[in-house]
Amino acid sequence: MSNDHTMKFQFSDDSQEQLVNEILHQVYSSLEEKGYNPINQIVGYLLSGDPAYIPRHNDARNLISQIERDEIIEEVVKNYLQTNKR
Repeated sequence: MSNDHTMKFQFSDDSQEQLVNEILHQVYSSLEEKGYNPINQIVGYLLSGDPAYIPRHNDARNLISQIERDEIIEEVVKNYLQTNKR
């Protein structure tokens, strides 16, 4: 392939999107149950990659570790843009 063509990035399928969505909701609930601000904790994890931002409560840390951070970010951005169309 020559360098003058734009490559198309294919990231995930629908089943992966659903898995990311389910895990994020479970982690969010676990963070709420423990009294944390779920958004702040998830953002801290996504920016740093440090799983210490996510508690072990309800196995949330293991759950979120099953998916790559870039997959989570892709899902969050996609949902935001779909929800906030101009």
